[in-house]
Amino acid sequence: MDKGFNCASLRKIVRNAGLTTGAFYKYYPNKEALFADLVEEHADYIYSIYDNVLKNFEALPASEQPENMKDTSQGAISEMLAYIYAHYDNFKLLICKSEGTPFACFIHNLVEKEVAATDRFIVLMKENGIDVPDIDPELNHMLASGMFSGIFEIVVHDMEETEAIKKVKKLKDFYTAGWENLMGIKF
Repeated sequence: MDKGFNCASLRKIVRNAGLTTGAFYKYYPNKEALFADLVEEHADYIYSIYDNVLKNFEALPASEQPENMKDTSQGAISEMLAYIYAHYDNFKLLICKSEGTPFACFIHNLVEKEVAATDRFIVLMKENGIDVPDIDPELNHMLASGMFSGIFEIVVHDMEETEAIKKVKKLKDFYTAGWENLMGIKF
């Protein structure tokens, strides 16, 4: 936690844990595997929350999706926040200390899921006669990146949970209003 993945010495980790290097290798083949053991299940859980909410949302008829967008999104974010705070140290590692690991792409992976979902939503709306504008792919990526990076600022800045919940709700309200403005529909 102090040094981050790149700067943490395996020798020092092992010493602080009261183990020998040989004993460490009985549990993990390398430092990367240790890091993955600390964060992977938690990253996957957040991905699964997002994927499940998205699957349920996309199963709604096109005519019902806009009116369910805000509540669906807020519900997913609330579930994510509860999980993050129940496993805070793991998320501190994942968000702030993962440089040099495949997990450094965690937020970017969520952004890519959001961009793809937004593209599918736009296509579905158009196919169902709802006039929404095309959103430039780069702008779509910028907006999704800003939203997810903003959400995870709660971890970067060690926000207390009740304050984080309030601030993230305002952030979501901000993004909802922006998307309503861009798309010309009410969520």
